[in-house]
Order: sequence, then C-alpha cells, then structure tokens
Amino acid sequence: MKKALALVVAVLFVFAITSISFAVEEKKAAPVPAEKKAEPAKPAEKPKVKRVTGEVKAVDTKAMTITVTKKVKGKVEETVVTVDDKTKITLDKEKKVLADVKVGDKVTVKYTEVEGKNVAKSVAIKPAPKKAEPAEPAKKK
Repeated sequence: MKKALALVVAVLFVFAITSISFAVEEKKAAPVPAEKKAEPAKPAEKPKVKRVTGEVKAVDTKAMTITVTKKVKGKVEETVVTVDDKTKITLDKEKKVLADVKVGDKVTVKYTEVEGKNVAKSVAIKPAPKKAEPAEPAKKK
C-alpha cells in the first residue's frame, strides 16, 4: 500500500512539474509574434511618376517652384512642383535652367510625390506661341 501511494504521489509530482514547464514555455513563446511585428518595414515602393501638361502660371526662382495650370472638364487645376538640382529642364532637347521657364510657356512636367511635395524629375518646355502682330491694311494705289 505504501508503495502504491508513493507511486501515485510520484506521478502527480511529474505532472505538476511538466505543466509548470509548459506554462513557462508558452510565456516565452508569446513575445515571438510581437518580434515579428517589429521587423523592419518593407522597403518603400518606388514613388509613382506623375505627369502634368499645361501652361506655366508662375515661376518662383527663390523657392524653386513652378505652378502649372491645366483645364480638366471645364475646371482649372493648379499643380505646384518643386525643382531641384536633379531636375532636367529642356527646350527642344537643349538643356535649360529654371530661369528659362517663363509664365505662359506650355510645359510637360514629370514628377513624383516625396514627403508631401511634388518634386519634378523633368520639365519639357514648349515656348508660348508668339502673338501675331495685326497685319497692316493694304494700301490703295
């Protein structure tokens, strides 16, 4: 009888120790999913290149910005783009600078949105058409 009682106590002791060890392992395992959440974020996707074609409304050489207006469904939309040293400004394949962009020029600007700003990748200038001078009336002979 004593042997049977000792055997039952020994089995209960083994179950108690086993359940405690499983509980400790579960607590250690719980933070592992939290670490997975803390993994470094995936590399940011390349910003999508957008394009706007319209007329230059304003050029600010100090703030390095160009304001382009474009009519969409009867409404005029303004897009302000920032120009940096990486921006390629061209006129008929000839390299130009921001000061060469004039109000009234037709431009096509390719830009990306970076930190809430539209940053121009390229600006293609099509000069504003020169206003034709009115023809003088023909003189009678």
